[in-house]
Order: sequence, then structure tokens, then C-alpha cells
Amino acid sequence: MTDFVSPETMVQMIPSGIKLGLAPDGAGSCPAMIRLLIERGIRDLHVVCAPIGGMQVDMLIGAGAVAVLETSAVSLGEAGGAPCFARAIRSGELRMLDATCPAVFAGLTAAAKGVPFMPIRGIIGSDLLKNRPDWKVTTNPFDDSDKIVVVSAIQPDITLIHAPEADRFGNVRLGRRREIMLLAHASKKTFVTVERISETSLLDDEKLAAGVLPAMYVSAVAEYRNAAWPTGLSTEYDLDAREVGNYARAARSPEGFRTYMIGTRNVA
Repeated sequence: MTDFVSPETMVQMIPSGIKLGLAPDGAGSCPAMIRLLIERGIRDLHVVCAPIGGMQVDMLIGAGAVAVLETSAVSLGEAGGAPCFARAIRSGELRMLDATCPAVFAGLTAAAKGVPFMPIRGIIGSDLLKNRPDWKVTTNPFDDSDKIVVVSAIQPDITLIHAPEADRFGNVRLGRRREIMLLAHASKKTFVTVERISETSLLDDEKLAAGVLPAMYVSAVAEYRNAAWPTGLSTEYDLDAREVGNYARAARSPEGFRTYMIGTRNVA
């Protein structure tokens, strides 16, 4: 059964030390909740990006909340590189589990299907295998001459996403972004903030139903309007490119990052 809670209560339900699944900027990212987590003092997270990270991931890294990062990239898009991420990599402050987009999806798919691994091509011959002892090269059981990589399952303890809408039954409209659906299916729990809550079941509309995450996959819902600012939310509001640029410039130094976070604390 889905719990309906306040954003403040939801934050208290996300402990330090967990494996936290996060969506890409503009497609389910929730910087407002990330701010609340940072203010609460969350630490030692293993962050899983599906499949890339952006501003919200960089914010967590800048706040010292990330111990392990599993992703194929972290970028602020047209605003450039993610400054806190770059500093942390150079200084060795976090453990980096480098991946590819297909590998992240393969790991999440394995978790969603309840199997320990998923085979994938395109990795043999790259340097990735040197840094991923949890990925193995094995023999195709149907062809002894064929080598293939198996990627271990990726199962977040909690996934945190922002969506346009939920209904009173706990169903959540995600739309066409199937990677967010996959992330929820793979996770032990999924917490969702939404722009609004509908009184009518989202599954009743045949045109919308394919893009709806059923309540059985949703642990908690909180109404939190504009919580995706400034990264934007598909079909609702656009990326605030100027504000992301402001962040990119400020976060070039640890002092600038802290000043930005304090200065924009109540802006949304």
C-alpha cells in the first residue's frame, strides 16, 4: 500500500548509507528533495544513476553525501561539466563504478527480473573491465567460441523520482521515459514526489495507462510542486538553463558551492 506523506516526512524515510537510485535531469530529477536530504545531513550514499547523473547528483557530491557513484556520466548538459563531481574524482573522495548506459540498464533489468546478472555485449576490449570486478567475462553456453560479459544486478534500496502526477490509489504517471519505469521496477522501494494528486485512477485512461507506474511499485508519494526546478520536468516545465549555468559557475569551488546552496535555499 502506498503511503501519502509530506516532503519533510519522506526525507526522514531515506536513511544514510543506502543505495539510492536517481533519474536523469529533466526526466524525473528532484533537486528540491536533494536539498532537503543535504540539509538533513545524509551521508555515505551509493548513488545509482539511470543511466547518467546531473545537477542533483553533483549537489549530493558537493555536500559530501556520496561514498560510491555508479553511472555512465555526470554532466550539466549545455552548462558544461559537473564541477563537484570532477573535484571528487580528482581528489579520490568517492569510489567510482564507471559504466556504460547499456550496462546500467542491463544491471537494472537483472534486478527487475530477480536474476543475479544480465549478459551484454560491447564491453570486451575496453578498460571498463579493469575497474569493474563485479562484471565477468564468460562463455556463451550455446557457443563455446563466443565470449560475453555478464553485468551484476543493480538493485537500489530506494529510488527517488519526481513525476507530473499520482492518483489517490498510488499510481504514478511517468510518461514515455521507460528508464524511469525500469529504475522503479528494479528498486526495493520507490519514493515519488509529484506536481499534483488526482482523485481519478490514472489506470482508467487507456491512453495514459502504458505510461503509469502501478501502485504496487510505489512505496510513498508526496505532493511537492516545482520540485524539479531548475532541471525541468518533461511535459510540465522546461529546464531553467540560466539557473543551471549559475550553479555551474558557483560550484567551481567548494566555497562557491556552499554559497550557492545557502543563497538559493528557499527558491523554487
